[in-house]
Amino acid sequence: MTYLITGGAGFIGSNFVKHMLSKYPEAKLIILDALTYAGNLGTLTEELKNPQITFIKGDICDRQVTEQLFSEHTIDYVVNFAAESHVDRSIENPQLFLQVNVLGTQNLLDTAKKYWTEGKDDNNYPVWRKGVKFLQVSTDEVYGSLGDEGYFTETTTLSPRSPYSAAKAGGDLIVQAYGETYKMPVNITRCSNNYGPYHFPEKLIPLIIKNILAGQQLPVYGNGSNVRDWLYVGDHCKAIDTVLHNGRIDEVYNIGGHNEKKNIDIVKLVIKTIHDIMENEPEYRKVLKKQEVLADGTTDISWINDNLISFVKDRQGHDQRYAIDPTKISSELGWLPETFFDKGIVKTIYWYLNNQEWVEEVTSGDYMKYYEQMYGNR
Repeated sequence: MTYLITGGAGFIGSNFVKHMLSKYPEAKLIILDALTYAGNLGTLTEELKNPQITFIKGDICDRQVTEQLFSEHTIDYVVNFAAESHVDRSIENPQLFLQVNVLGTQNLLDTAKKYWTEGKDDNNYPVWRKGVKFLQVSTDEVYGSLGDEGYFTETTTLSPRSPYSAAKAGGDLIVQAYGETYKMPVNITRCSNNYGPYHFPEKLIPLIIKNILAGQQLPVYGNGSNVRDWLYVGDHCKAIDTVLHNGRIDEVYNIGGHNEKKNIDIVKLVIKTIHDIMENEPEYRKVLKKQEVLADGTTDISWINDNLISFVKDRQGHDQRYAIDPTKISSELGWLPETFFDKGIVKTIYWYLNNQEWVEEVTSGDYMKYYEQMYGNR
């Protein structure tokens, strides 16, 4: 089987590549990634040595690129991770998000349609090559915002509230339209907030870890009361794999972690966890950028506390609460999240402590300019 994985050098995409190589060592993986700020080939250094992997630097909006891929490879599955994915960036440049998340998705669909169809049936519908499928990886943000109670289900009305979520909803709808209009075999998955290894440090958890280690303030929007459902990225990759191979055609599957947390509680937990690690395993203090040596020769860590928190002006259209009901994928396909948050967050923090070279590489250059623009004068 040959899988086209778009956005495969990004956070979730690269973790999915690692999962697929581990579970299906005979599979052929084609990675298409534009290598924008959130895509980093350093995430896949070892994987790219595998002869089963082909990497192409390119944009899903580029028809010449997608045509060449489908003409040169017999692609069985498309897993579309490629997207502009940060709400703050979408507020600054909405058009870019529409181009990639809507038009790029449509270009992928249209190219797949051209190469996957084998004529038409008696009702003039395309006859699809056996075994192909297009899976759109989406987000719970397309559903909008919840109050204090309730959960998003697959039948919840789409109600996006930011340019990012509106663009993702548009991509989802064009995928559904190809399923309905052309009977294209498609699935859509919508996940809650992911966390784990290789997460680009503009998102909450890796940003907080990075800033703590640097002795910098921790920017928290509003009063930090916004609630998110957290899903360990490894669990998410297993869920996508499950839907790809076993999900019913044309169905949407919500993927949630059963880990609802307020943003401020996440920040305080990360602070405490890093402080405890530094206290109990002092060898990790070498990664602290803020080094203050005490009289006894040890490194001061007393500054790693809640005083690092800095509340900043709330972002426009900031949804109050997301929470997913994953009953459908659990009952139909047997998937359940395996990683409880209190264990997953510790695994994640240790990963960042042990992979500072990766963090330094991805946070150089343009990212720092962006960080100063978004948080520097708030």
